[in-house]
Amino acid sequence: MQLALNQLAAHLSKDLKALYVLHGDEPLLQQEAQDAIRAAARERGYTERTSYTVSGAHFDWSAVLAAGGSLSLFAERQIIDIRIPGGKPGKDGSSALQQIAQASAGSDSVLTLVSLPRLDKATRSGAWFSALEGAGVSIAIESIARERLPGWIAERLALQGQRVSAGAEGQHTLQFFADRVEGNLLAAHQEIQKLALLYPAGELSAEQVESAVLNVARYDVFQLSEAVLAGQVARVQRMLDGLRAEGEAEVLVHWALAEDIRGLRRVKDAMDAGRPLPMALREARVWGRKERLYERVLPRLQRRELTRLLVAAHRVDGIVKGLKAPGWPSEPWQALLRLATQMCALVR
Repeated sequence: MQLALNQLAAHLSKDLKALYVLHGDEPLLQQEAQDAIRAAARERGYTERTSYTVSGAHFDWSAVLAAGGSLSLFAERQIIDIRIPGGKPGKDGSSALQQIAQASAGSDSVLTLVSLPRLDKATRSGAWFSALEGAGVSIAIESIARERLPGWIAERLALQGQRVSAGAEGQHTLQFFADRVEGNLLAAHQEIQKLALLYPAGELSAEQVESAVLNVARYDVFQLSEAVLAGQVARVQRMLDGLRAEGEAEVLVHWALAEDIRGLRRVKDAMDAGRPLPMALREARVWGRKERLYERVLPRLQRRELTRLLVAAHRVDGIVKGLKAPGWPSEPWQALLRLATQMCALVR
């Protein structure tokens, strides 16, 4: 059974299953979900907890299986906490997890909590994950998208009795906050908690927020790719500055930009050959959020424009490797900014 993260609290207030599977790469949200499940279990008498971290192919799964069948003299119910940081349990682990899923049916003495990183589609379709998902509750821990971040910050402020002013000024304050913590949700949480320590409950002024919130944003090339495809020029420039300050390799940034140009060209060629857009996207292996961005920009792009972008990407490839290109900046980050800006101009 699949459950959205925002439905977890309501679910736990009414019910508690014997098996929960959390998967995603957002540490703060995963930790909060784990805490909520364990707290609900303690309220229902699960007083003992055993934790296991799967460290590699030689992990002893027999200990996990044995733990589920034994209770101490002092506990009637227990929590078995299994963490698989690599997301790959291996052959023995796959078999063990399927046994755990089967044993969880009708169990009221053992609650098993399995925590995993973000999984690809192939892994989610595997026998062991399908068994877990079919026997228990599966929750995907998705990252907070940039456009949702101001609202998320407002919700977290409300939980501690604080708010920003209404109207445009408040929206500006939330956008400022989001810019400073983008890509680093744990830091965002810490900055929100800091505001509770510095100021009383009630309305926060823009000055109070701006003086307290540090610039702790963290970016990656995949976020940059989404910002470029959305045509967000100012955000793209801010992200490139952040990636440069964090020491990201120019060649990796170029790869992300060039890969999107090639992807757009492949899908456009398929459309020109008569394939419907959904089919062309599937053939190009474009999924999720990027799929929606491609759907938005492709109808307005011309093949000749994508050809010019491919030529520009080829020139920037040489620049980041130390070569010169007539009419282009010799400094790699400036060349990357120009390429990204050209892409933004076409998709806006």
